[in-house]
Amino acid sequence: MSKKVLGRGLGAFFPEHGGQDSDEPRSKNREKVRTAVPIDPSDKVNVVLSIPVDHIRPNPDQPRKEFDEERLEELSESIRHHDLIQPVTVRYLGENRFELISGERRLRASILAGRTEIPAYVREVDDEENLALALIENIQREDLNPLEVAMGYQRLMEESGLTQAEVATKVGKNRTTVANMVRLLTLPDFIQAAVRDELISTGHARTLINLKSEKEQKRALQLIIEKGWSVRDVEEYVRTLEKKNQTRKRPLPQQENPFIKDISERLRRTLSTRVDVKEKKDGGEIRISYYSKDDLDRILQLFESLE
Repeated sequence: MSKKVLGRGLGAFFPEHGGQDSDEPRSKNREKVRTAVPIDPSDKVNVVLSIPVDHIRPNPDQPRKEFDEERLEELSESIRHHDLIQPVTVRYLGENRFELISGERRLRASILAGRTEIPAYVREVDDEENLALALIENIQREDLNPLEVAMGYQRLMEESGLTQAEVATKVGKNRTTVANMVRLLTLPDFIQAAVRDELISTGHARTLINLKSEKEQKRALQLIIEKGWSVRDVEEYVRTLEKKNQTRKRPLPQQENPFIKDISERLRRTLSTRVDVKEKKDGGEIRISYYSKDDLDRILQLFESLE
């Protein structure tokens, strides 16, 4: 049973391997997979072609920047024995040249395995969709680290003029998820490196955003790694630290000069209104309050009577 399932799966991409389980004659199936050189203009999109690897250029919009060498070699060994099961996806550039949309790991592994041609599904996409498709494919396969995802979202917004909500729709995520991922890019390099190296989670990193001082962030990062703190532990640590900082910033009540206090009280009694006397480094100021036009006239008459 499993052998038949595998045969049908291969037949979907390589009809010449359809065998007796195929719904169409073998000779007709063979016509569906064509070599890329030469290629008929009508066959440039929505077909699977066998394309020379040196005719495929990498995707400049590839969000994935790091490839695990050990996993790459494992895939390469599998391709040596079983060929490439799943085609890469490309777009046609003209003059028998193609650009990778998704499948860079498969392309690299195929080259390591010594393959000169690989199966590729040709799609017609523009630059914006090319970036989105590369990002979506990697996200669905969970091949990207959080920072690569965040940079992919950021590029979609900057280069395509999309909002966070529009990016969320394109990649099948909610807007909050996109916003939280993009916020990671505001963190200093040492925290981003810790996320990339999987020393801390994105939840830890988002909590550290609330610490404004890099000194505090470094200390918190050290504690997370050394003590194995959960995200909740870090949240509690940040709350405690913020309370301490607010207490330090709160100004201490100033001791009022007895002489200034006496002057203020005498002026209040004389003018029958609120009077504030404030000392400065050189001199000071007297602020007299009034509460209506009549009150102002009354205070002015008091001053005139002193002449």
